[in-house]
Amino acid sequence: QVVFALNQTLLQQESLRAGSFQIPYTTEDLIKHYSCGDLSSIIFNHDTSQVPNFINATLPARERITAQEIDSYFRQELIYKRNERMGRRVKDLLEEHPDKSFFFAFGAGHFMGNNTVIDVLRREGYEVEHTPAGQAI
Repeated sequence: QVVFALNQTLLQQESLRAGSFQIPYTTEDLIKHYSCGDLSSIIFNHDTSQVPNFINATLPARERITAQEIDSYFRQELIYKRNERMGRRVKDLLEEHPDKSFFFAFGAGHFMGNNTVIDVLRREGYEVEHTPAGQAI
């Protein structure tokens, strides 16, 4: 699986450099949507935007299964479990120090797709609000 993932990543990078493959959005798109508080944007609704996409229709059936296994592993281990840990850490700090104010900042990737840090905190009963750039806290 490691060799397969490495080969697929290299093939994607070669395709990007050759111009035969394009990412559907730019870093500037991410920043614009995030700054505007538009976390419901199509960009932020895909878990796979955080990890390489190895699944494509041109792969032979056996390799497609390998790609799906890797995708599932990445999604679970690198996205969901990580967001869950970070959400719990935030919750624990808030509960341990109820008399203190906190400011938490996360990279945009932690707001993408399902089971985000925000989702974890909301499930715990917290109200989470976006603060636009330039707004006083």
